[in-house]
Amino acid sequence: MALVNLTYNRRRAIAYAHRWAYSRNPAFYDYSNIGGDCTNFTSQCIYAGAGVMNYTPTYGWYYIDPNNKAPAWTGVPYIYNFMVTNNGPGPYGELTDIRSVMPGDFVQLGNAAGAFYHTPFIVEKRGNRPEDILVAAHSNDADFKPLNTYYMAQSYRFVHIIGVRAEM
Repeated sequence: MALVNLTYNRRRAIAYAHRWAYSRNPAFYDYSNIGGDCTNFTSQCIYAGAGVMNYTPTYGWYYIDPNNKAPAWTGVPYIYNFMVTNNGPGPYGELTDIRSVMPGDFVQLGNAAGAFYHTPFIVEKRGNRPEDILVAAHSNDADFKPLNTYYMAQSYRFVHIIGVRAEM
């Protein structure tokens, strides 16, 4: 099968984020009490704009049910690794900086030791400073929250979603 490039629908992803920021879509398990729901929520948002999952065992990006999902669907380091290395079906992206990030992308928050621990979804950008990036997130539910006033992170890692590939 050949892969075709599709457009990532940022508006649909952002609308999903606003719809579910303070509640839970019953189609997906809520991981808030077992490690956090942030990356699960960001994956749902991206899926709303991409419409394609990658069912590659272990290294893909998919959700079937709470016990049948890829680590990248719910794990902070794994979604990053998937998005920036994905050459197969599903969304793909690149590491970028605050100037190039867009609504519909995501950011990861890092601690002083350099470990990334949270994956908010970007819903609005008003400028190129952390306070200009507004996010939606789960675990500590949020929508339209400024990145640097709502979270106390030592570092940020921005991922820009370039597009989506589908098998045809």
